[in-house]
Order: sequence, then C-alpha cells, then structure tokens
Amino acid sequence: QKGVVSKMIIGHIDNLDEEFCSYAQAIQKGLRFLQEKDFSKMESGRYDIDGDQIFALVQRYETKDAEDCRPETHNNYLDIQYMAKGREYLSWCVLGPDLEISEAYDPDRDVAFYKKLIPENNVLLTDRIFAVLYPHDVHRPGCKAEQKQDVLKVVVKIATSCLE
Repeated sequence: QKGVVSKMIIGHIDNLDEEFCSYAQAIQKGLRFLQEKDFSKMESGRYDIDGDQIFALVQRYETKDAEDCRPETHNNYLDIQYMAKGREYLSWCVLGPDLEISEAYDPDRDVAFYKKLIPENNVLLTDRIFAVLYPHDVHRPGCKAEQKQDVLKVVVKIATSCLE
C-alpha cells in the first residue's frame, strides 16, 4: 500500500465548534449526532442517522486485555469511535505491507482482521473523546487502560461513498 496516508483524527466533542468546518459534511453529521445525544439514556443498539449511509452503534461492554482484542480495518465505512463514558486504549497503525491478515476481508461484515499492529500506537479514549478512523487506519478498540472497566461507547459508521 505504498503512498497510503492515514487521516486519523482525534478530538474532544466540547471543542467541536472550533474544528467543525474542517470535516467532511458526512463526518460533521455524525459528530453533531454525538454532540446532541445523551447516550446514558439510550439503549444499546443501532440508530440510523441517514439510513445505511450513516448510523450509530451504541455499545456497552467491559474492556479487555490488548491480546484479547483484534486489529481491524473496514473498506466501505469509516468509524467515529466516541467514548461517552469510561476509558480504553484504542491501538492504531497505518495499513502497510508488514501487517499479516489473520482473517480475510468479509464484505458482509465490512471487516478484515490482522495478527498485530506494526508499529503499534495507543490513544487513550476518555469521556467525550472521539477518533475518526479511515479505511487505512488499522485499529484495535476495546483495550483496557489501567484496569478492565465497563464503558459506554458509540461508533458512528459513515459510508466512504458519502465522502466522494
């Protein structure tokens, strides 16, 4: 994947107004959804923002040891991973030739899995922090920070066709 440039973005939802105009319209739509909702009052599950083009997955789970979480990429959707409540490490690297596939791309689930991240970088997601991950951003979500804990996280899925 020579010449692939990562576009991962990290931000805080409270600083959104300062940075908002620099994001594509579809990303703006997803970030507004995150900014306007109280996820503590919403059930876990899928919430359509713009049908299959933009939707949110509200998730509640316990973080795990890093070795129990799998690095992944998506071809047809980018992720906005938003920590509504809790702390976890989101491990990340740019898709490159050194990465070994552990599970080939599944078009029905829009995911491929990798053995490990090379090189591995960690971003600490805490309350109200978001990360925008593009298809070339290999990411391993759900890793414990200091200790395992229950988190409330929202993943907004945005079809890459919305960015063209």
